[in-house]
Amino acid sequence: MLGGGLGGRLASRRRLVVTADINVTSLVDVAFVLLIIFMITAPMMQGGVDVQLPKAAARPLSAKDGLVVTVDRRGKVFIDRTEVSFNDFRATFRGIVAARKPNGVYLQADARTPYGDAVRVLAIIREAGITDVGLVTAEEDKR
Repeated sequence: MLGGGLGGRLASRRRLVVTADINVTSLVDVAFVLLIIFMITAPMMQGGVDVQLPKAAARPLSAKDGLVVTVDRRGKVFIDRTEVSFNDFRATFRGIVAARKPNGVYLQADARTPYGDAVRVLAIIREAGITDVGLVTAEEDKR
């Protein structure tokens, strides 16, 4: 018994060998998971508000530069991609235009939006001092 106990103590005093190798397997796993997450979420971040634009014979206007105001089919108002209530839009739009100083203001309304909702939003844009408002449309089918 004494020998076994003594041998156990001696075995625990042996030197442990420390290796300076870096285990990169877990690092690679994390990098691949992050890559997959970004690949899945990137297309979602590029989309704007989902609206079905009315079709017109005029040259389609793209709303890439400037401030985009969207009215969806339920009459909800969005500034760029941020949803705001109609009352908040009325109260804050003039300040947003003053702060951002956009190159242009573009109104895109869903084709199924009640006409009155689009006109009310357009009136608020005009009250903010914007006289030149671009109406965003889709290209009409030419058959």
